[in-house]
Amino acid sequence: MLSKEDQRRFEQITRQLRESDPKFFARLDHRARARRGRWLMLLTIVLWASLPAMTVVAGRMAGAICTVVLVVNAGLMWHFRRRLR
Repeated sequence: MLSKEDQRRFEQITRQLRESDPKFFARLDHRARARRGRWLMLLTIVLWASLPAMTVVAGRMAGAICTVVLVVNAGLMWHFRRRLR
């Protein structure tokens, strides 16, 4: 954890770098979006793999909740993939 002074200095350096090299920040933003996409893809794989077992073990309600989460996750993935283009 940074102290308040260190945090202020870090923000100042970040602001100067953003102004002097916008291409660098665009590349960083692209990497962060790609990382977010990887986490969403991992969540999708885990949910799809666990959906049958969850439905059998925990019942239909758990399967329905998992299905809703998968649909929301698919919407988020579609949204972020579309923004990357």
